[in-house]
Amino acid sequence: DLARTRDITDSDAGRLAAATLAERQSHGRGWYRINANRTLTGGQKLTPVVMEAFKEAGSRHRKIRDDLSAKLHEELKLPKEEREASRVRRAKDHSEGGKKAVVEFTASGVAVLESEKKVRVGIRRTGKMDIPVQVRVETVPGTATPGSDYKPLNEIIQFQENEMLRTVYVEIIDDFEWEPDEFFFVQLSLLPDNTEVTLAKNYIMQVTIINDDEPGVLEFTKPSVLVTESSRKVKIPVKRSNGADGHVSVKWKTKDMTAHAGVDYFGGEGELTFENGEILKNIEVFIYDTKTAEKDECFQLSLLETGGGATLGKITKTIVTIVKDEEFNSLVGRIVNMTKLNLDALQLDTISWGKQFENALNVNGGDLETATAGDYILHFASFAWKALFACVPPPSLWGGWPTFFVSLAVIGLMTAIIGDLAGIFGCLINLDTSITAITLVALGTSMPDTFASRTAALMEKYADASVGNVNGSNSVNVFLGLGLPWLIAAIYWHTKGQIFVVDAGSLGFSVIIYTTFAIIAILLLVMRRSLKIFGKAELGGATVPKMVTGVLFIFLWVLYVLLSSLQTKQIIEVSI
Repeated sequence: DLARTRDITDSDAGRLAAATLAERQSHGRGWYRINANRTLTGGQKLTPVVMEAFKEAGSRHRKIRDDLSAKLHEELKLPKEEREASRVRRAKDHSEGGKKAVVEFTASGVAVLESEKKVRVGIRRTGKMDIPVQVRVETVPGTATPGSDYKPLNEIIQFQENEMLRTVYVEIIDDFEWEPDEFFFVQLSLLPDNTEVTLAKNYIMQVTIINDDEPGVLEFTKPSVLVTESSRKVKIPVKRSNGADGHVSVKWKTKDMTAHAGVDYFGGEGELTFENGEILKNIEVFIYDTKTAEKDECFQLSLLETGGGATLGKITKTIVTIVKDEEFNSLVGRIVNMTKLNLDALQLDTISWGKQFENALNVNGGDLETATAGDYILHFASFAWKALFACVPPPSLWGGWPTFFVSLAVIGLMTAIIGDLAGIFGCLINLDTSITAITLVALGTSMPDTFASRTAALMEKYADASVGNVNGSNSVNVFLGLGLPWLIAAIYWHTKGQIFVVDAGSLGFSVIIYTTFAIIAILLLVMRRSLKIFGKAELGGATVPKMVTGVLFIFLWVLYVLLSSLQTKQIIEVSI
């Protein structure tokens, strides 16, 4: 489908497909940590960046993106056996062999004229038929507003034994004022503890309310159409929007460009008629299969005069391009190959030191086309460190073990350097080491976690990766970051015949404050998961509760730093 979109280049199509695949895949915490580090240093991102000019085209083809992503995922990621198993799973019996009743709408969408004042919604039951079944049906707002565009519905539907079809009606409010076509949803849901019933895929129906107080505006749905020569016929859709009242018509005419009427296609002119309530019709043009090798050819189709009070919209001309079947297949193949190249560029590991240095020493890993001004600034600010860390062996060598051990050594070295630099800076501004530790050092080491958690929250379906990233980092800091140095120090001093002792200082007070605030944060996450005001979700939700939660977490951190600093400076006296 994406190959048929003429305003998208092969390179952009491959980049978009790779970006969609990367976004839809579930990633581990390490992936988000690496992506955050690369973002902070102007390195190559693990998701392709789509240019602004292409985003506009991509928004017009969002449905094509979704279809192409699913198809490419099967072709690029799954072996033949798994593709077959996936196909079987998609076609599975929802009734589990007749053990459950299956309920769904008879259609996934329906349109209704505003003047009809009600819309019929069909609900069918399949599967197990010898039991009574109850489901809830309710309306969900879309662009249409309940109370002013339709009357909301929320009721329980009862299927008797062996009853297959039920019908409900939703009242439509005809306000006799022109407004854009609007829509709302009707949704099925199961009642609690109803284990003998399940819902099929059509459990949500979109209802479009067509404003029929105006004859409407006629135009093509898109400015270009792609058709293969062997298709024999092309259907060019013409849509009717902003009203569907009465009978309207529009005259059309073809015009030769590189394709010629009578040779490559059956040209001419005609008139397209819309009956009352119709919003989409097709102009059909026959294509001749010349069976000769030739380049892509195109002709123009134009909308001319209208009748019945309708007016013309913005897209009154469309270009129909006729391609040879071999060229079309080649175009699809090029997009698949570009997608593979983009996916290969997103791999976490590199195959050689040379490639590793190339990625480290170039802005955005060498992808200058999508690099931003921020990428350049961050790249040059961290250039020396990136060049140093590029010396770490690539993960492709000897199973990644050299990378693991060398990375641990580099982390230890950097920790020592950062600790000394933070201590020196604290001395320069007369800041105690304990305050330096909970402010400067803590902020520096937690920035990658912050960006990694943010990226995970935006990309993942659930909050597990985002919240788990923070918990995993803290557990390493507490158990390994403290336990391992203490163990090494204890062994060292034991060999010297001395006892390893470190004065607590203000540690007790600081730990108690941190533990208290951590419990508050956990309780708030539990409340967010349970309360409707937060959307019953740990992350996201309505704007005001979401902002209040974020501000509260920041306030807890500021208060923790403030109280710990005041106790360290002995401005407040606490004996523990």
